[in-house]
Amino acid sequence: MDGQAEQVSVKPSGLVRWRSRRGQRELDLLLERYLDTRYVLASAGEREAYALLLEQPDPDILNWVLGRAIPPAELNDVINAITSRD
Repeated sequence: MDGQAEQVSVKPSGLVRWRSRRGQRELDLLLERYLDTRYVLASAGEREAYALLLEQPDPDILNWVLGRAIPPAELNDVINAITSRD
């Protein structure tokens, strides 16, 4: 080991994917894109933040990803990852 953090690819479980389906088209599209492109390479901390995000009410999540409200500090990085165009 050279001291750098090892990045591990983790496929989202069926439960994570199911919980990501919120029933609002805009939100579903954003969360699905995140799962397909970013979740697999996310750090353990980011995956934990994503799990915490999924416990929040849909209107709050939508307002955070649309920039209408400021998310709690512990969710800020995962919200940025979800809304990133990279």
